[in-house]
Amino acid sequence: MIKLYDYWCSSASYRVRIALGLAGVKWDTQVVNLLDAEHKSKDHLARNPQGSVPVLEIDDVSLTQSVAIIEYLDETRELALLPKSPIERAQVRALAHAIAMEVHPVCNLNVAKWAVANSDGNITMESWMQHFITNGLSAYENMVSGGDYSYGDCVTLADICLTPQVYNAKRWKVDMSQFPKVSNIQSHLDDIEAFQFAHPDKSPQS
Repeated sequence: MIKLYDYWCSSASYRVRIALGLAGVKWDTQVVNLLDAEHKSKDHLARNPQGSVPVLEIDDVSLTQSVAIIEYLDETRELALLPKSPIERAQVRALAHAIAMEVHPVCNLNVAKWAVANSDGNITMESWMQHFITNGLSAYENMVSGGDYSYGDCVTLADICLTPQVYNAKRWKVDMSQFPKVSNIQSHLDDIEAFQFAHPDKSPQS
């Protein structure tokens, strides 16, 4: 049985839930409550020395890092999340990494909380999140062509990375009207069952 060590509002876990849904597989969820520091427990550190979620147990192995997990699912379940052309794969990865490697790390709660705590009151959690999410989505807005998906005419790795960031943007009251192309993409992704099922509001943890 596939088991996902998950937390409902983790962007990285959200990505993997979408990919699992697209793969059409069933999985068991093991909640790792980040607010209660369960990710720092001895048991979880044995699963993932980085002390983060998600961790996916599948095919007799345990995998960490959401983008690596998604690419594994893509390769083993034939999800077609990356184009066949090397150039197009690089372009999709560039979009995915613009979110997963640029925006997400600085908006990680551990990073944001440390910045706020050491700012002498000059930074709030909301101002930090709004600043970096706005900058990141502004760049993404200029990187996409304006179609119904981030790249081409089907769901790709880029869309899976984008969706949790849009959720976070709304959560932190970022004005999405300044990103019409991103908003259009997200409106189409919201109609896809795997994206709907993966949404944090659908989780019993929320």
